[in-house]
Amino acid sequence: MTDPTNIDGAVAEQAAAPDIAALSRAELLRALNRPETGASLVDEIIIKVGTDIIEGRLKPGDDLNSVELSKLFRTSRTPVREALLTLQREGFVEIEAHRRPRVAGLSLSEVQDMYRVRAYLYEMVSHCVVAAASEEDLDRLEEVQARLQQAADCDDVDRYFWTNVEFRNTEAGLAQNTTLVRVLDSLGLRMLRLRHLSLSLPGRLATSVEDHDRLIRAYRDRDAKLAAAFSASLVMRGLRTIERSSWVGIGS
Repeated sequence: MTDPTNIDGAVAEQAAAPDIAALSRAELLRALNRPETGASLVDEIIIKVGTDIIEGRLKPGDDLNSVELSKLFRTSRTPVREALLTLQREGFVEIEAHRRPRVAGLSLSEVQDMYRVRAYLYEMVSHCVVAAASEEDLDRLEEVQARLQQAADCDDVDRYFWTNVEFRNTEAGLAQNTTLVRVLDSLGLRMLRLRHLSLSLPGRLATSVEDHDRLIRAYRDRDAKLAAAFSASLVMRGLRTIERSSWVGIGS
């Protein structure tokens, strides 16, 4: 039986943690190389539609009604069109002549390729972290890990996901390799949607938080080979979860 005292404590700690909307907003703007301050109306539409796709409220094949979006944001259709074109470039939206824009899907081979590339890149990240990160740097990573544990204790998938994004971004920053970070970012928003999907399936939060604990211990031990193996395993476990799912976004 779950200890209600632990749950109450986790909820209290969650209240003091960064706001989910702030985390998601910052990540989408960062991934799109847009300034976080002074975001335009186009940016706000991108954040709204992009977050709804990532978190699964909009599913592959769903129509995106530009008239309804115009009413929601009290604007003309021009900013909506610009936002959807940006999301099309990121692989989130399909726009065809004489049809409403709709949420894009992915082929299974695309998903597998993206995960394999990401696993390889994070092996490189782990080697760089072991070589370059100080103990104080790892303390920062462990602080984010503590918030991952809190989100897992509350079974809060969205908070866990966006905190996990923060964990991986912090980790990549500790690698002190800007080229590697740029290559990771090139996988874009589509990877965020897949990562959220994999963490939303039953049992995944508990497994993920344990894997992150092992990864941090390997960093503390300065075991580059073990850390790289754990990091790649974290990525590929997400792929295996998606392959076993019945997600409608994967085609042949």
